[in-house]
Amino acid sequence: MKLKIVLPVLGLFLVGLMSSCSNQLDTSLASKTSTNENSGTASTLVAAAKSQTSLKVVNLGVAGNFAILSKSGITDVYKSSVTGSIGTSPITGAAIHLTCPEVNGGIFTVDAAGPLPCRVTNPSMLTTAVSNMQAAYTDAAGRTNPGFLNLGGGNIGGKTLTAGLYKFTTAVVIPTNIIISGGVNDVFIFQIAGTLKMSSAVRITLKGGAQAKNIFWQTSGAVTLGTTSHFEGNILSQTAINLQTGASVNGRLLAQTAVSLEKSSVVIPQ
Repeated sequence: MKLKIVLPVLGLFLVGLMSSCSNQLDTSLASKTSTNENSGTASTLVAAAKSQTSLKVVNLGVAGNFAILSKSGITDVYKSSVTGSIGTSPITGAAIHLTCPEVNGGIFTVDAAGPLPCRVTNPSMLTTAVSNMQAAYTDAAGRTNPGFLNLGGGNIGGKTLTAGLYKFTTAVVIPTNIIISGGVNDVFIFQIAGTLKMSSAVRITLKGGAQAKNIFWQTSGAVTLGTTSHFEGNILSQTAINLQTGASVNGRLLAQTAVSLEKSSVVIPQ
């Protein structure tokens, strides 16, 4: 009789034990699966962040010695102010319309023409500088794996931009103020297939230690900076760069055609 009672009790105990083990196993597997999935997601995010924050600066070579470098000339509506050297090549120095008092730096020409008495004739150095400028443009345009593609549909007004590679297959407009935020060593590269236009009185502000010398705007089309606007960074343009009345730039204007100033200010970044 006792045996008949014990056997059902023992059976219930074994069923309970097996159920408990099964639940623990399921929980363990779920925990491992969740951990692996989270780890994979975190790794992906870290890799993506690393690819953007580890961007190398664009090597400007000898072109980096210039605040303004142009192949087709530099026009000017007096009085502009340039801190840093300027130069033109292969066009004659006569295509430089800035005067000596407007430039706090060297004025380099390929021939015995250009502003007197401050011009310096150095065709070989200018040839190297222009070659380096074109190589820098190709480098910036050729960077791959952008972290941002066609941000804002090409309208980046009002945005805070962090370090990384930005690619635009269209023109880019800056109708309202923007912030470029990052550390002192962060690099920002903007690849623009069309034109770049900044509206009048609009400003770019740097925050968090971001430096103009580490910001590169590569544009296939012309660049136009509106009246009294303020711009930050190095412009590598395949065509023209036009600064309207009172526009200012903390950076470099490196144009494969012409640069135009209208009572403008350009300061080479340190």
